Amino acid sequence: MRLRLPQSKQSRLLSSWTDIERIGLNALLTPKPIAGEHSAVMAKEYYTTSSLVVGYALCSSLLSIINKYAVTKFGFPGLLTALQYSTSAAGVWILGKLGFLTHDPFNLETAKKFAPAALVFYLAIFTNTNLLCHANVDTFIVFRSLTPLLVAIADTTFRKQPCPSKFTFLSLVVILGGAVGYVTTDSAFSLTAYSWALAYLVTITTEMVYIKHIVTSLGLNTWGFVLYNNFLSLMLAPVFWFLTGEHRSVFAAMESRGEGWFQLDAVVAVALSCVFGLLISFFGFAARRAVSATAFTVTGVVNKFLTVAINVMIWDKHASAYGSVCLLFTILGGVLYQQSVTVKGNGAVVAQRELVPEQPEEVDEEKQSLVSSAK
Repeated sequence: MRLRLPQSKQSRLLSSWTDIERIGLNALLTPKPIAGEHSAVMAKEYYTTSSLVVGYALCSSLLSIINKYAVTKFGFPGLLTALQYSTSAAGVWILGKLGFLTHDPFNLETAKKFAPAALVFYLAIFTNTNLLCHANVDTFIVFRSLTPLLVAIADTTFRKQPCPSKFTFLSLVVILGGAVGYVTTDSAFSLTAYSWALAYLVTITTEMVYIKHIVTSLGLNTWGFVLYNNFLSLMLAPVFWFLTGEHRSVFAAMESRGEGWFQLDAVVAVALSCVFGLLISFFGFAARRAVSATAFTVTGVVNKFLTVAINVMIWDKHASAYGSVCLLFTILGGVLYQQSVTVKGNGAVVAQRELVPEQPEEVDEEKQSLVSSAK
């Protein structure tokens, strides 16, 4: 006795069998990638990653020096930062319109929540630019390297975090020792420069301890973070421009210089500062995604050494030989600190990256335009 299936079921079975045959035939006929093609793809990825890392290293190591050059030639730190903010905000908006990147849309509600972060960011940029106006790049790097020490103290005191491990404490002592040695040998020591340095140190520490929570809770993507930070900071710039009285200096300079107001060297310096401020965002984000966290950290450390080397070679605005040794000790302490934190919190960091891959991390020179000049 033979079982006969209904016509509809027979049709479905035939259709399924036909699909299986077609898929199998396509699999047999589809050409397999040969070794040469695979090697070409791997080579392309290698050169792309290498280009991103090299681009990031150049931008990060040169930006502080370019900003020092710009503020030396231009002479108006408040106006300089306003031009940088406008370039970065407009650059992100235009590139978003052209489809080269994706950023969160700007809305008033998010802007209100982001305002405290933008204020502290502006103060960090403002104090850093004035620091570069009155001191050399080495002084900036020393005070920037002191931030882990203050962050550790603030975390333990205000956020009730556990005390640092022995390895972390040793690295902080090395940082402090290098910084003290540098200050005692700084031939260009001035009360004005170190007042700006202390103000910068306070604002940058506040940003690292408190502002990170505000920023990450908003859920902005990286380019949205850059857009909000720079646009809101641009809105704050005129307020501080008038509070500091810089507007009077600008107007007086415009009247006295006449046609010579736009000097070529000043225009080139400002343009380079604005362009590199935007490029650091692109290369920083792209390199962070292209390489491991360890490789990115190592690149950041190498960048500081490159900054010191370039600063010594191109002009005389740098520390003495003994001061440079103290500066290198400070950077070495920063390396030890990063290693101690990575070893202690490696599992938690990996888990957090897997769960929230797009969340912005602490604001640093790799995360947004102009931040590398602020930190």
